[in-house]
Amino acid sequence: MSSRAEDCCGGSVANDSKAATDSTACTEGLTETDAFIRRSLALDPAEEFKMGRKRRGLALIFNQERFFWRLGLNDRHGTNADSYNLERRLVELNFEVRTFDNYKQVEVLDKIHEAAVEDHSDADCFLLAFLSHGEDDHVFTYDGKISIQEITSLFKGDKCKTLAGKPKIFIIQACRGDKHDVPVAPFDDVDNKVLTNEVVVDASAIHALPAGADFIMCYSVADGYYSHRETVNGSWYIQDLCELLKEYGTTLEFTELLTLVNRKVAMRRVGNASDPGAIGKKQVPCFASMLTKKLYFRPKK
Repeated sequence: MSSRAEDCCGGSVANDSKAATDSTACTEGLTETDAFIRRSLALDPAEEFKMGRKRRGLALIFNQERFFWRLGLNDRHGTNADSYNLERRLVELNFEVRTFDNYKQVEVLDKIHEAAVEDHSDADCFLLAFLSHGEDDHVFTYDGKISIQEITSLFKGDKCKTLAGKPKIFIIQACRGDKHDVPVAPFDDVDNKVLTNEVVVDASAIHALPAGADFIMCYSVADGYYSHRETVNGSWYIQDLCELLKEYGTTLEFTELLTLVNRKVAMRRVGNASDPGAIGKKQVPCFASMLTKKLYFRPKK
């Protein structure tokens, strides 16, 4: 090998006129190996998660309507409608649903830990929904707040081995910032007359995403924006998610269904609100998918 070729393999810079020849001499074997790897990893774009096990899986719903007064958070009127509707839709999809209303921080953590150590061997997947206020990367319980990262980390494949390679779905209904379409003053004054279907917002921001494969994070709103909730009918996001689950939950691939939810929520606008600045404002949900296959909830046989 020439000194120039030695320089190429050793990391020195050769002049442009010989770079192509020397590079080929130094990397020929690597190129062949790389081609072999590509040939051996043919992927089927239509591959689906296996969903034919005995159970669909466990679904936890944490529904927070009231909060300890020291937190300074408004009651979330309308959230019970969300919880009821979401539970119905999940039962129809064959989930085993456990709903927890206004649980304290230690109680929420206990229930999450219990679920994480359960045996999910005969389950297709796992789902957790949190309906509450949020702040930074946390969601609020009755008397405190919990990190979303702490919640999701308990269900990674190395921690919860019986869920390894299975879909893990997290639904977060909470604000992720303090903006509607444009920056506005925070809206903190909630009308307590729940018979008036007024649009209000869920407080503060959520930013965290979990690491690891086969998670999908479903957020009621894009990062930085308010999430709207009607004081009688519930949040826009959960209303539209439940409606589309009822219509397409057993036939449409899940990320495609979530895209429809995005479109449906985006068509809404604030009508009746105590804050004049909120009238006419809009909302767009989002989801972050780390799924590695297509996800369908076809009926159990």
